[in-house]
Amino acid sequence: MRRRLRAALTAGALATALLTGSAEAVPTATAPAAARTPAPAARPRSTTDWSVAVVDSTTARYTPSTIGGWSYPVGLYLYGQYLTYRRTHDARYLSYIKSYVDRFVKSDGSIDQSFDSLDSMQAGRLLVILHHETGQDRYRKAARKIRDRLDTYPRTSDGGFWHADTSSRAHQLWSDGVYMVNPFLVEYGKEFGDATYANDEAAKQLYVYGSHLQTPNGLLRHAYDESRTASWADPATGLAPEHWCRAVGWYAMAVTDVLDALPARHPRRPELLAILRKLAAGLETYQDPVTGRWFQVIDKGGRADDWTETSCSSMFTYALSRGVQQGYLDPHYAQVARRGYEGVLAQLSVGSDGRTDLAGISVGTNVGDYAYYIARARATNDLHGLGAFLIMNEQLRTTRPSQRGDQS
Repeated sequence: MRRRLRAALTAGALATALLTGSAEAVPTATAPAAARTPAPAARPRSTTDWSVAVVDSTTARYTPSTIGGWSYPVGLYLYGQYLTYRRTHDARYLSYIKSYVDRFVKSDGSIDQSFDSLDSMQAGRLLVILHHETGQDRYRKAARKIRDRLDTYPRTSDGGFWHADTSSRAHQLWSDGVYMVNPFLVEYGKEFGDATYANDEAAKQLYVYGSHLQTPNGLLRHAYDESRTASWADPATGLAPEHWCRAVGWYAMAVTDVLDALPARHPRRPELLAILRKLAAGLETYQDPVTGRWFQVIDKGGRADDWTETSCSSMFTYALSRGVQQGYLDPHYAQVARRGYEGVLAQLSVGSDGRTDLAGISVGTNVGDYAYYIARARATNDLHGLGAFLIMNEQLRTTRPSQRGDQS
């Protein structure tokens, strides 16, 4: 099997130019201008494989060399593409991922990344994937650079990884950050025999972040500054002022993925389950009853200028559905997930070119106030949304009807 995969990957490999840059500085690939406002289109049919349709549309729009630099939005999207590959076994999908990664990883395993931010680590999941699928040691060596960086990476006084090793992010925990490193970490641990450290570290990070960021309504604030010096930080609590939906979505997916990896008797498992269950209750409370989606600022959907956002809605739908499937959450959350799924599908259309368009996705976002989040551009086919959609769709399409809340 591994030899067959290697042959397919070699046949499909593309020669590409090396592009460098920090993850936060690399712009997310977006669709051509004509695609950013979907034209009237046929509604999706329930028989369509929407993961395949989204992957085929995206890989038609971008080659592995034009989809973007080494960054978390590309890493998120390609992880979703990998999930689609794992189900369909279409070798083109894995070959595309390998061609992208091989722009950055040399044959000796060296990778020209400093890994001075959590964002820059997210695409490391692709390194673990490619080692698992091909057996090539270059990917282990590249992934090891991220693992070793964590030994010297700066932390808050209670052990939480800073969002970035820069003066502007010093002492800060962002909800986004837990997804950028911890799923990679537990997958690295499993693949390379480092699970004891990886599981303990990932569980600790999620607990530390959750203990600071989760509020009584179950939601998480976007960020926390231990030093209380950031312009957005509350001088008493250090918390950012709002519950930005995608930041919370990153946490929801991360805690679910890490729980999947932890041994049943891991000492931090009860703590993480408590955080997830409290978060799920908050998500149920603030789900838009009209669309089934969630708002850009989650708890302020009653304001006329707030709007429902597609990427976080996909993330929440995934986490709730997976949580029910794995027994982390009460079964009634399957219905909440089903409403979210239908709400996201309503944002999907097919253009006159036969390609999918996914609308209503917030572009990349820093920490800010309500006005800042509401004013963020709403993109179509932004990779944040496409990746989250694929992760959600692969989860929802494989759960049993009773778990998915299907009606006859």
